[in-house]
Amino acid sequence: MATFNYQGILPQEKRKKITATSFHKTLKPKNSLVRVLSNTPSRRGLVRTMEDMQNDQNAVVNPSNALPSPPQALSKSAQKKLLKQQRFEVRKAEKKAQEKHQKREDGERKRKEWEEKLAGVPEEERSRLIESRRSLRKERMEKRSEERERKIERLTRARELGQKIVVDLDFAHLMTPSEIHSLVQQIMYCYAVNGRCTSPCHLWLTGCEGEMGSQLQRLPGFDKWMVEKESRSYIEALQDRKENLVYLTADAETVLEELDLKKIYIIGGLVDRNRWKGITMKKAQEQGIQTAKLPIGNYLKMSSSQVLTVNQVMEILLKFMETKDWKVSFFQVIPQRKRPEADSEGYQKVEGEENEEQDDQLDTKKKCIEDPSHG
Repeated sequence: MATFNYQGILPQEKRKKITATSFHKTLKPKNSLVRVLSNTPSRRGLVRTMEDMQNDQNAVVNPSNALPSPPQALSKSAQKKLLKQQRFEVRKAEKKAQEKHQKREDGERKRKEWEEKLAGVPEEERSRLIESRRSLRKERMEKRSEERERKIERLTRARELGQKIVVDLDFAHLMTPSEIHSLVQQIMYCYAVNGRCTSPCHLWLTGCEGEMGSQLQRLPGFDKWMVEKESRSYIEALQDRKENLVYLTADAETVLEELDLKKIYIIGGLVDRNRWKGITMKKAQEQGIQTAKLPIGNYLKMSSSQVLTVNQVMEILLKFMETKDWKVSFFQVIPQRKRPEADSEGYQKVEGEENEEQDDQLDTKKKCIEDPSHG
C-alpha cells in the first residue's frame, strides 16, 4: 500500500513528485481532503496562513462585510445554465436594440407619409385633415383620462377590500446590479398588470431602501404609484398581523388551494439564477410564519423548476382572483417553454386567451412610458 506524506516527511528527492494532481488521482474524487487541496496552492496544503486568520477576525469585527456568498465552484449543470442565461441576455439586448431601431424608422416613415399626403392636397383639404387628426388625438387623450380615473377607483377600493400581496425586497444584498434592475422591471410589470385588473390586489413593497429603493425611484411616476411602500421589512411593518402572513415558496409542503382575504401573501423579490435555493423557505421558518406553494404540480408538469418570476406569480394570483380556476391561471401566464409536457387539451382551451395576454405584456412597458403618472 502506497503511503502519502504531504510536507517534510518523505525524502527530499521524492517530495517534488507528490503534487496536487498526483494526489488527486490516487484518492477518491469525493474525498474532502482532495477538494481542499485542489482549491489551494500546492505548497500551502491544509496550513492556514496569518492572512486567513486576519480575514476571519475582520469578518467578526465587521459583520456587514460577512454577508453570505454562493459557492465559488459551479457544477457543470450550473455552468450550462449560466452560459444559457448569458446567451439569452445577449439575444435580448440585440432584439431590444433592433426593435428600437425599427420603431425609429417606422416613426420617420409615417411622418414623411403624412407630410407627402398634406403636400398633395388643396389648402382646404389640408386643413380638414389636420383638424381631423387633432380630434382623434383629443379623443384618445380623453379615453386615457377616463381609464386612469377608473383605475384610481379600482386601486382605492383594493386598498380597503382587496387581497393583500407583499413583494419582499430584502434580498438586494444578494443580487448583482443587473439582477436588481431585472427585479425592478418585474415590479413595474406587476403594478401595470394590477392596475388593469377589474379586481386588483392591495400591493405592498417592503424593504424599499438602498440600491433597490434608488432604482425604484428612477421609474417614471413611481412616487404616484398607488401601493404601500415600506423601507422596513414586512415582518416589522405587519407585525400586528404576523399570524396572517403566508410566504409563497416552491419549497413549502402546504399547497395553496384558495386565497383567503384575511391572509397576506408574500412573494420573494429575488432574481438569483438559482444561486440561493431554499432561501425564502428558510427565512419564513426562522421568522415563524406560514408557508405555501402554488398548486402547479396538480395541473401541469414544468420543464424545469417551479420557480417563477415575481410578475408571473403576481399575474397567476390576479388571474385566479378573477377566474377562481388555477388551471386557467397557470396556462394563461406560464410560458409554454416551461410546460412542454402539459396536456394539449388544456393548452388549446386557453391558447387564444394566452396570446392576448402575451400581447398585453408586450404593450406594458410602452404604456408605462406613455403614462408617466402611473396613477
